[in-house]
Amino acid sequence: MNRKACFLPVILLAACASTPPPEPAPPVVESAEAAPAPEPVPTTEPSLRPAPPDRSRTRITVAAVGDMMLGTDYPEDRLPDDDGSGFLAEVTPILSTADIAVGNLEGVLLDGGKPGKKCSNPAACYLFRSPSRYAEHYRRAGFDVMSLANNHARDFGEEGRAASMRALSAVGIRHSGLENDYATLNVNGLKVAVLAYAVTRNSNMMLNYDLPRATVAGYAGTHDIVIVSFHGGAEGQNVSNLPFDDEEYLGEPRGDVVRFARLMVDAGADLVIGHGPHVVRAMENYRDRLIAYSLGNFATYYGISVAGIKGIAPILAVTLDGNGHFVEGRVHSTRQIRPAGPSIDPENKALIMLRGLSQEDFGSPGLVFLDDGTIQPAPRQSVRPLKDTF
Repeated sequence: MNRKACFLPVILLAACASTPPPEPAPPVVESAEAAPAPEPVPTTEPSLRPAPPDRSRTRITVAAVGDMMLGTDYPEDRLPDDDGSGFLAEVTPILSTADIAVGNLEGVLLDGGKPGKKCSNPAACYLFRSPSRYAEHYRRAGFDVMSLANNHARDFGEEGRAASMRALSAVGIRHSGLENDYATLNVNGLKVAVLAYAVTRNSNMMLNYDLPRATVAGYAGTHDIVIVSFHGGAEGQNVSNLPFDDEEYLGEPRGDVVRFARLMVDAGADLVIGHGPHVVRAMENYRDRLIAYSLGNFATYYGISVAGIKGIAPILAVTLDGNGHFVEGRVHSTRQIRPAGPSIDPENKALIMLRGLSQEDFGSPGLVFLDDGTIQPAPRQSVRPLKDTF
């Protein structure tokens, strides 16, 4: 046996075993020196939300009137001799000086078309159709917005109301009345909305109070001034006083106009204008907002009676501040003596009626009526409550 051969692996193994293991790497020690502080973030005071603009010194004037129908060519030709061109001449200086003039168009502006209702007796046919060219008469008189929310806006069906909308738009008059149709405009740096309501089908409906309340609240959130026009209440010479209850006419529900109007103000309306009874009704200052419950027959050529108190109506001129508060107003009393259009009434009967009815119905309407027609807010007093709460 070769001893050298056996011994060699032993030597090699010993040599391998005698090699020391490598020294472990020294641990990395963080420097004791503090890391540089981060750059300070500049701090600012939290930005305050800009205060809403003070609009209390801004003024906007509104001229409002009641029912208008300058003649009809159906079922017989009952148009004015001058084709209506001078029918509003005497009141144009008042209407045209307001920032916004608003009226209620009874009937349609339509050339031809088929009536939407039956008319068996031409002598007692209450369907009103004026030629579309009559829209120009309203423009020249100074009207900016027209309500198409009433029981005659559909005398020739929705085709008739659509024709009225086109005729008014063609001369620059805005309109409201058809369901979801509202007028908006900018005046004196203010965004203004005019919303018209009625009790008739396919119109902005006033009988479901929750819906108009929500709509008014929505517009109040996006506009500076909201004006609500409504066509409601009973009709006739014996309905001048407010019943503070639901009304109807010929079996048709006509709403509780006081409840409706106050709800609209609560929702954000700044001025509420009523018409429909064909007679003047009371006014009140509710929460610093003016409500006129009916402005009567203003300019109606035949077809609509103007006998007695039905021929007396005001032009209501209202001044609001930029926040919608009632600042002051003026009643321009007018009267209709056919075949002429509305004229200034030297006896101021509309003013006398408004003052008397407002005191009768509300006791303290929150308004002072001066003999020259001026209306001023009265010192704050309690509001006459309704029969039950909203």
